[in-house]
Amino acid sequence: MAYARELCSYWADGYDFAAAEARLNRHPQFRTVIDGLGIHFVHVRSARADATPLVLTHGWPGSVAEFAEVVGPLADPPPGLPASHVVCPSLPGYGFSDKPAGPGWTVHRIADAWAELMTRLGYVRFIAQGHDWGTSVSTALATRHPERLVGIHLMPPLVAPDPATLNDLTDAERTAIADLRAAADGDGYSFVQATRPQTIGYGLVDSPAALCTWIAEKFRAWADGEVDRDRFLDNLMLYWLPATGASAARLYRESFAEVQALFRDGTTDVIGVPTACSIFPRENPRPSRRWAARRFPNIRYWNEPPRGGHFAAFEQPALFLAEMRAAWPVPRPAS
Repeated sequence: MAYARELCSYWADGYDFAAAEARLNRHPQFRTVIDGLGIHFVHVRSARADATPLVLTHGWPGSVAEFAEVVGPLADPPPGLPASHVVCPSLPGYGFSDKPAGPGWTVHRIADAWAELMTRLGYVRFIAQGHDWGTSVSTALATRHPERLVGIHLMPPLVAPDPATLNDLTDAERTAIADLRAAADGDGYSFVQATRPQTIGYGLVDSPAALCTWIAEKFRAWADGEVDRDRFLDNLMLYWLPATGASAARLYRESFAEVQALFRDGTTDVIGVPTACSIFPRENPRPSRRWAARRFPNIRYWNEPPRGGHFAAFEQPALFLAEMRAAWPVPRPAS
């Protein structure tokens, strides 16, 4: 209660939105209509001739604000490091993308929209990176448009524990399973958003305190330490200003059952494109490499950084950049 009151009070009376506007407007932003829906995206072309296109996909309760500190260094890195043409779209129903007026905007449909977006920007082949819903969208790109991908970078890959290993678990695997079970204590948000997104959405759109605490609770639970308060509120404003509390929640209605089935039934598909995986220590789930290899047999890079949680680019931008550069370490031909 004390934390919630203090945070809401600061948002009302101390937060400098003019400074936030300047932070959010550092990078060029655009909108285009794809499959009948307006899609907002950040787009920064690198000056480097050898830059590779890269699409970064956020999740819930995040936004393109998560990538504000890494877009510039990705597009304009120090000499000798790989450069990227960076594209950061806002998921349908999130940020300044339009709100779907009917059902059907699953992670698969979003993947198709991202492929079309990259085509319109002139990028034939690209890297798809994501976490949270961005992991599912990037994986869907790999299944639906494998010929378009240089590779995917997942934080983390979504896989269930391999039943064949349960009698021979490593200490890290045993801890990962225990943490996954313990996290179920905080899963109420996902079941509400997957079953009654409109009902919770009324409060999230009407009450700043409801929206702030609904999202802040997850930042407190999932981050490795506390995210800077102003940066957290930058992200929150991309839910409050466009009133996306309900529309963002609807993605759970569209696609959460598929995620549940993956962990309930195990691996059902095999992803053959080159795959990089970064497993941050406060992320959940944290699959082992041998579990991940069942679904992603073409893993080219695997690392477990020393710090960071669910919002890695937000929490640890330097480590996030290091992961991207280590995963795709050499200059690559432009597409």
